[in-house]
Amino acid sequence: MTIDAYLRIGELSRRTGVSVELLRAWEKRYGLLAPARSDGGFRLYSDSDLDRVRSMQRHLDEGLAAAEAARRAMRSEAAPPPQLVGGLVAGPKRELAEALAAFDEARAHAVFDRLFASLTLDTVLAEVLIPYLHELGEAWERGDVSISQEHFASALIRGRLLGLARGWGSGLGPHALLACPAGELHDLGLISFGLALRARGWRITYLGQDTPLRAIGEHGEALRPSCVVLAFTQPGALDGDLDVLKRMAGTVPVWLAGPGPTPALAEETGALLLAADPVHAAERVASATRR
Repeated sequence: MTIDAYLRIGELSRRTGVSVELLRAWEKRYGLLAPARSDGGFRLYSDSDLDRVRSMQRHLDEGLAAAEAARRAMRSEAAPPPQLVGGLVAGPKRELAEALAAFDEARAHAVFDRLFASLTLDTVLAEVLIPYLHELGEAWERGDVSISQEHFASALIRGRLLGLARGWGSGLGPHALLACPAGELHDLGLISFGLALRARGWRITYLGQDTPLRAIGEHGEALRPSCVVLAFTQPGALDGDLDVLKRMAGTVPVWLAGPGPTPALAEETGALLLAADPVHAAERVASATRR
């Protein structure tokens, strides 16, 4: 690109509608812009800088925190086209399933290493792990996999995800309190949701499986989070605690996730229903909170 193709920051601001001060802040804080220097020492911005600013604006409009929006804007330059994602994950997804079916821990971790090194967290969750877990659950219900295979795979994936979750309670972003109510032991979807929400700049407090609703409410009163997310698989799991849920939803946004909650339960208690997969659910919560 020749010098004539570069923009001064004032022109970049005019084309994007972003103030000069904010552009400089994004450059300093996140490295979003990579200006060249003219002979006179002026910063000159390229079409790539213009594209990254516009990409960041789109991500901010979707409800992402500024730091995550900047990361995605910079990552999009090297990201594969959407039609290539299926081809990128098909092989590793198949290899992961084979390794877990064979109780091959080392091979499964090696697949995870490659996935997280080459793809975004959202892509790994949405295109590999969540579909695999759905398929595993259906195979277990059909009797095509043994209890020991299901437990081995779930335990390995759970450990891997919790490894990624280390430190997810730190930071200055909005704060989410996550828990599975009493009797609920399936938490991989909720952990995945927490990781996706963390990637959007949130802080996470995770109470885990089988937590009585009263204890969740008491913890919420002490922490005063931006929202509470309850995940469960069985309808009627909260029928004995409707009054507790109503009081909680009256003081903080409460989202109900998983196959267990129903629209009737959400309407009766004043809670909000999350019917999407963990990645899209995290995007919805982040966007709703931003609004």
